[in-house]
Amino acid sequence: MEEIGIVIVGGGIAGLATSLALHRKGIKSVVLERAEKVRSEGAGIGTLTNGWRALDQLGVGDRLRLTSRLIHKARTMLIENGKKQEFVSILVDEARCIKRNDLVEALADALPEETIRFGSQIVSIEEDKSTSFPVVHLTNGNTIKAKVLIGCDGANSIVSDYLQLNPKKAFACRAVRGFTNYPNGHGFPQEVLRIKQGNILIGRLPLNDNLVFWFLVHMQDNNHNGKDQESIANLCLKWAEDLSEDWKEMVKICDVESLTLTHLRYRAPSEIMFGKFRRGTVTVAGDAMHVMGPFLAQGGSAALEDAVVLARCLARKVGPGHGDLLKDCSMKNIEEAIDEYVEERRMRLLGLSVQTYLTGRSLQTSSKVVRLMFIALLLLLFGRDQIRHTRYDCGRL
Repeated sequence: MEEIGIVIVGGGIAGLATSLALHRKGIKSVVLERAEKVRSEGAGIGTLTNGWRALDQLGVGDRLRLTSRLIHKARTMLIENGKKQEFVSILVDEARCIKRNDLVEALADALPEETIRFGSQIVSIEEDKSTSFPVVHLTNGNTIKAKVLIGCDGANSIVSDYLQLNPKKAFACRAVRGFTNYPNGHGFPQEVLRIKQGNILIGRLPLNDNLVFWFLVHMQDNNHNGKDQESIANLCLKWAEDLSEDWKEMVKICDVESLTLTHLRYRAPSEIMFGKFRRGTVTVAGDAMHVMGPFLAQGGSAALEDAVVLARCLARKVGPGHGDLLKDCSMKNIEEAIDEYVEERRMRLLGLSVQTYLTGRSLQTSSKVVRLMFIALLLLLFGRDQIRHTRYDCGRL
């Protein structure tokens, strides 16, 4: 049985960011990634001021700014019975859209060689009877005993199951994300634009003069799985058939290989508030901890915040002086560090979770009365400054 100090399950944004944050603090970790290479699926990620603060702490912000443009405002337009209602927010701080692939590669490139173990998929976790530390079993038959186990394995997390967290809940809608390239320039302003028309929510974020990231959500269609890229593209065309010509053209000429279809899920706010995110020396981060809808564009940034806070808390208790295997570090110190991390993140994530849920439901409903109720709740809980969440600072690493 191999022994490792800190094991991170999942080589996506949360896993790589957590490993990099620990590396910046002089602490070694190993990332177990089931794929055979760095995963590049996914399209764009809207990254707001709080996300860029975390990226700067990780040391990759400047690299990512080279391939993304500032976004100056966000517009949401509701179209009902031919009438338009528009809401505008001026983004005075830093907001950009970045390619998920660019972000993952920047994080991976900053890690020491052999940090990521590709082709390593876990099948189960158990507690070592003699030490109470977690033991991870892999599909290849290998077994690893870890002093610290961090689950960054997404919405279908095996680690969150080990923590006995409740199953994620589902929005009654599916979303497609993709890119469209305009060789002669798209001519769109540098803004986030979302339009809700009938059961369709569509939005776009320019990355540069030629490339646009877009998303398309059907609020009631929960039956299509999309067998392949072409079927997803055809589904998008069907969903967009009642939209204006510029939106239909954007969908029609998209990069079909960039398309992803997902069933939107979320961890209930009550679970964020009362869930136990530590079992022994095991915890979670990113979507494994707080998967949320895309309605605030905070899922990726929240995962980056998790990484900074978790590394900071661990470093205070299990700093580089304890060696790679953390031999001189007690279970009590590790548990205290994880508890500090969970306590610091809980209220921040609760706010994001509630605001995302209410925003999503306000967009999803076809009833004006119900929508007004959700908007009233948003104003009551979060005030008139509905983008205050973008100015959060997770602090120095």
